[in-house]
Amino acid sequence: MNSLHSDDRRAAIVIEDDLDIRNLVCAVLEQGGFRTSGVATGREGVAVVRQQHPAVVTLDIGLPDIDGHEVLRRIRSTTDCYVIVLSGRGDEMDVLTALQAGADDYVVKPFRPRELRARIDAMLRRPRVNRAAEPHPVEPVAAAAAVAPGNDGGTNGGGAGDALLRNGELVVDAEARIAMCSGVELPLTKTEFNLLHELLRSNGAVRTKEELVRVSRGRDYRGYNFVSRTDERAIEVHIANLRQKLGRTRSTPEVITTVRGVGFRIMPHSDTSR
Repeated sequence: MNSLHSDDRRAAIVIEDDLDIRNLVCAVLEQGGFRTSGVATGREGVAVVRQQHPAVVTLDIGLPDIDGHEVLRRIRSTTDCYVIVLSGRGDEMDVLTALQAGADDYVVKPFRPRELRARIDAMLRRPRVNRAAEPHPVEPVAAAAAVAPGNDGGTNGGGAGDALLRNGELVVDAEARIAMCSGVELPLTKTEFNLLHELLRSNGAVRTKEELVRVSRGRDYRGYNFVSRTDERAIEVHIANLRQKLGRTRSTPEVITTVRGVGFRIMPHSDTSR
């Protein structure tokens, strides 16, 4: 196990059975100011995560003892740390399974160290919001939407930095990080929320998958800027999850529409009775 003992640095865990890759990832994290620990099995990884409460975990899917997706589920049951899956599998179903199990990002091997470092930096600039511990009340958001300047039922692009947007029954409060549809708060992940907010504030304009990948990475993203097919598949998964969650609260057609070969859009409308 690689371990640097320094109390003033954040902890990071590398769960990877390939020694060379494990050492490489540990080196990348240490260069980023982390105190790293590397383990070769899923069971050991889960145990170390529970002991050290890391800020970041990188996880190989093909582990020798436990399936990586099960390791991810066990990690998610105890911590809200950032998890990046590093895998040689790039199929859409593998990406989908990992993201649905709670991964924050998915990187296909072989990867560039600069890309991994940039992805980690981008994640850490996006604050983790623990929304499960204390549900937000519905009434204050609904009231705010009703009195927002220029809120006539269409997509409201005004206000302080697009803080409050509304499109029919859909209301997004960027400052409170709350999204509601038909009066029901949506249980969105941070990436789903960011994508929904970006589509709403675009006021009907199409957003390409490449643009949405960069939204998911964070506005202050620096470093490796290549958008891979895997990144675009991840956006497709996030959009599918968004549609599913929106669909649970609406009887009307899908809010998010696909522009074939380009990306996605939300059409503004003023019919709030639908």
